[in-house]
Amino acid sequence: MKKLKIISIIIGVLLLAALGAGGVFIYHTQQSLNSLNTNKKSVSSKINNGKPFSILLLGADTGTDGRVDRGNSDTMMLLTLNPKTEKTVAYSIPRDALAEMVGDKEKNVQKINAAYNIGLSKMAKSTVGSMLGVPVDYHVAINMEALEKTVDFVGGVTVTSDLKVSFDGITIPKGTHHLNGKQALTYARMRYQDPRGDYGRQIRQQQILKAVVKKLEQPKYLTKLPNLIKDLGSDISTDLTTSQIDQIILKYHSSGKTMDFNQLQGRSAWINGSSYQILPTNTMQQASDKLRNNLGLSTQTLNNTETQLNAKNKTFFENEDDTDYNTFGLDKTFYTNNTY
Repeated sequence: MKKLKIISIIIGVLLLAALGAGGVFIYHTQQSLNSLNTNKKSVSSKINNGKPFSILLLGADTGTDGRVDRGNSDTMMLLTLNPKTEKTVAYSIPRDALAEMVGDKEKNVQKINAAYNIGLSKMAKSTVGSMLGVPVDYHVAINMEALEKTVDFVGGVTVTSDLKVSFDGITIPKGTHHLNGKQALTYARMRYQDPRGDYGRQIRQQQILKAVVKKLEQPKYLTKLPNLIKDLGSDISTDLTTSQIDQIILKYHSSGKTMDFNQLQGRSAWINGSSYQILPTNTMQQASDKLRNNLGLSTQTLNNTETQLNAKNKTFFENEDDTDYNTFGLDKTFYTNNTY
């Protein structure tokens, strides 16, 4: 039962909506894992060799509101796991953070959640890796409908909301409530009515996952877990192999002993008709240092498109009321209220 406290990575493999706390799913049959959309060939040997590794968790908005296209990554979280130090360090990344789309045909900056839509996981990994100066070894992408299925699987979850949440025709009043899957998805997705914006949504997503993890640790749900994994198979895509998922459970369960979860927070800016989050250079550098340290890598000074633009926008950071941020022509996409 000690392994029930394993790394959040397995939660990410199954759920992803914004991992907020530790916990693990121990699978019971190989057949259930085979239902997942995994890679046949390894993209990195780090897990095979028992070394610290990083993984990008992507919660795509496909599967909600009738969407069937690729979708944007509504949720992004980068985790590093180190079995030697028995520590996991993770950072939630604002979906509206300004970032260079690394690997695109022309150099351009957009909201970071567009990277998955433009170039799938390959571009998302490259974009996040460049922004934070961290090698991104693996990824897990899952559509948001899986969260609804999982909450229903555990018979709903109880959360305490500090504000009224209304979205998609569903209203959840302020206070403590027991939510079914559809209600939980609404609670996890709403952001425009939250004065904290995407940061508030990340907190609510973490609430849902903490509640789910707590219930999944109960034996009555663990014994039925293979059925859930099979049901979510089509909702999950990862470049991990099934063998590597096996090895994570065997070699990395100690990485969950210390869980360090963080949020990258930026400043609001109005660029080309839309609101962005600009991550200060020192914020990105601090995250880079912590993530690299947990990977056993020496720190390095960030020098990327984001830090270079920040250096050219000194007045933006000197004046708290300034919302103008100059991308010097690198922003080529106009966002409307219904875009991303």
